[in-house]
Amino acid sequence: MRTIAIVNQKGGCGKTTIAINLASVLAARGLRTLLVDMDPQSHCAVGLAVPEEQIEQSIYDILINHARGETVKLSEILWQISEGFELAPSSIDLAAFDQQMVGVVDRENSLKKVMATVNKDYDYAIIDCPPSVNLLTFNAIRAATDIIVPVEMGYFSLHGLSKQLETLNVLCKQCSQQIDVMILASMYDIRTKMAREILGEVRKHFAGKMFKTIVNFNTKLKEAASLGQPISEYDPACKGHRDFQNLAEELVGTDTHMHRAELVSSLQAKLDAISASAEELLSTVKMPVQTPGAEAVESRKETGGQKIVDLPATTPARTETQVAESVAVATGSQTATATMAPPKPQPQSLDAKLADFYGVRQIEDLVILNTLYPRAESVFVAGDFNNWQGDKTPLQKIGDNGIWQVKLPLASGRYRYRLVVDGQWQQDPYNEKTELNPYGELNSVLEIH
Repeated sequence: MRTIAIVNQKGGCGKTTIAINLASVLAARGLRTLLVDMDPQSHCAVGLAVPEEQIEQSIYDILINHARGETVKLSEILWQISEGFELAPSSIDLAAFDQQMVGVVDRENSLKKVMATVNKDYDYAIIDCPPSVNLLTFNAIRAATDIIVPVEMGYFSLHGLSKQLETLNVLCKQCSQQIDVMILASMYDIRTKMAREILGEVRKHFAGKMFKTIVNFNTKLKEAASLGQPISEYDPACKGHRDFQNLAEELVGTDTHMHRAELVSSLQAKLDAISASAEELLSTVKMPVQTPGAEAVESRKETGGQKIVDLPATTPARTETQVAESVAVATGSQTATATMAPPKPQPQSLDAKLADFYGVRQIEDLVILNTLYPRAESVFVAGDFNNWQGDKTPLQKIGDNGIWQVKLPLASGRYRYRLVVDGQWQQDPYNEKTELNPYGELNSVLEIH
């Protein structure tokens, strides 16, 4: 059985969408496929219309019972989604898994032992991981033969990719484990010049370790998830389904044993090259037309006169010691240090420069939202501040480069919002701070102090 973990510490990159639809397409090819949900949010069940109130036992119960030496078969919790496609659902109980497993010997291999009991029953197992570094993620990695890291084609996602590779690096060296790691471009919006250029750079530097297939931004995928269907059932003629068919074909065509196994540490050097290239790439992006008074604002920014708060705040890069400590906490190891070359510092000004181009930022008593949609006819913003009315607050097109802007006089507080682009609701692609809404999609979030 080939076991593939979908891993990325950054949320909002489409992990669950990829897990559900890849599993569905593999099953449609006649391959016995098991989807394991290791995320306490249980989005796989939601995306496959499995009623939460009817889930009596989840993967949590299996893992805990095996740790206690009790014999419980994985088959007892499975839901059949379609022919050859079964789901091991999650539950909110998984959020307490780390605490429940304190003191348990070999706790990081709990899932691996469970998967070994069904090794001959399936051709493929897909594991959907939570967007965090914890014991659940490490269990998934230890059980996996392959890892797919979905990366949205944006600068913030490159930063998340760096963190992910740091974690994989430490874990692999600590456990002497080699894993086939492949990067998948996801949520790619071909309409934006930025996405196209970033894709080209990532492909150049990750040659041989990146899928040729691209999962394009597609509203049909979101519609399918909201109705509890894989895209193969909801709209088999759409481009989103073709993307996953291509991904499955590429994956199946790769012989695991002949696959070029490569320690993740070698990927880190390539990531450093990507960071440098991204810095150069950013300098080539055309600056938006400055709004009145912008030069004065920049002058104050340089002289330290008026404080300008860029939103959202970015997370500082972690040191090697901090990453190693995360591994130690999750695995229970007392000596979870790894011999690693000190990571090269990330380009300090990358996120700051991007915030000056696109996204949200606070200047004095205004919040300015800039976004890029070259082919859009209309862009609105809807959120807590306008009672979620999708046609009330328009963005104005600035110049001929496809940049849209709105200035919002907002009081201090926390606001959720979404963009409405040509009638289609979506999260702000340049704001990495998000939260899940009741419809299984992401709201963008900004905080004003």
